[in-house]
Amino acid sequence: MTPFKLQIITPEKTFFDGETEQIVVRTTVGDVGILNGHEPYCAALGIGQMRVMIGGEFRHAATSGGIIKVSHEKTIVLVQTCEWSDEIDVTRANAAKETAEGRIKAAQSDNELRLAEAKLKRALNRIDTAGFGK
Repeated sequence: MTPFKLQIITPEKTFFDGETEQIVVRTTVGDVGILNGHEPYCAALGIGQMRVMIGGEFRHAATSGGIIKVSHEKTIVLVQTCEWSDEIDVTRANAAKETAEGRIKAAQSDNELRLAEAKLKRALNRIDTAGFGK
């Protein structure tokens, strides 16, 4: 496969800036794969996994919320958070899961419940994605 330019950017840093042969992201309506020569495209991203092919092998990452913009020059992924599967602290993710579950039980408003459910979904995504790093 012919490589293309990819940038993955979070609010804190440029997470990845290099070449990839393929990227698969979780949009709000399902998974989308991007190869070199893809038509211009833009979509919202939810909480999920992203797979980036580097040197013929996929690296998995946990992401949460953002957008993907594909142009003929490059593909840009702007996300709130992004972690490679082999860099996820599973102990911390499990603690976040337990905290979110407690907040769901203690929620006293719809807003508190939605926030706790989003935190639980992010923690579960990190735990699931970490399994690809082993």
